[in-house]
Amino acid sequence: MYSPVERKGAITLEGSPLTLVGPELTVGQEAPDFRLIAPHKLLSPAPPKVALAEGSGKVRLISVVPSLDTPVCDVQTETFEHEAGRFSEVVFYTVSADLPFAQNRYASQRKIGNIQLLSDYRDLSFGAAYGVLIKELQLLSRAVFIVDAAGTVRYVHYVKEISQPIDYDEVGAALGEIAARSH
Repeated sequence: MYSPVERKGAITLEGSPLTLVGPELTVGQEAPDFRLIAPHKLLSPAPPKVALAEGSGKVRLISVVPSLDTPVCDVQTETFEHEAGRFSEVVFYTVSADLPFAQNRYASQRKIGNIQLLSDYRDLSFGAAYGVLIKELQLLSRAVFIVDAAGTVRYVHYVKEISQPIDYDEVGAALGEIAARSH
């Protein structure tokens, strides 16, 4: 029987240690595939899922947030919504365990149109595959992954204290470099 990797104390929330489920991804490895629900398609008889392969041939930036309804996650999502307008050759995803209904509401209120909001609420398989599933909370931890056009992980940023923002300058520099190499 498969027992997922648990990384005790890998992150904190306001100083309290938490456990991440799943491996810590590293630069150079193949990005795990995923199947996540796109909230705008939720009401179809069998909601289609978005897979990593759908962005094949393009660089993909995967922004992971605990919940869109928190200030730090909101800023992270809005920042990448703005950045996506500057990088037409990059597919931007924001992944959370929020219910698709909440993601739809958020996208409508914030006029999100450049990034895809995706939900991992059903089975948290993305969280376990990317090593961002918070065992104690059943939410996803704050992180950013950049996957090149061939499906290789080229940038990984796990935020140690999830109430803190990502390093936008570092992520932006990495994205610019990876996107430039993909031409």
